[in-house]
Amino acid sequence: MSNIGKTIKKVRAEKGMTQEQLAERLHVTRQAVSNWEMGVPHS
Repeated sequence: MSNIGKTIKKVRAEKGMTQEQLAERLHVTRQAVSNWEMGVPHS
């Protein structure tokens, strides 16, 4: 997990949000949020 991924996950958890809730707020898919948290590069 990348540093930015750890930060995204930490802040999301502190706010009590699920990946799905964050994805809806950012208008992206839940999978995108998961990929960010795991540090998976996009293509």
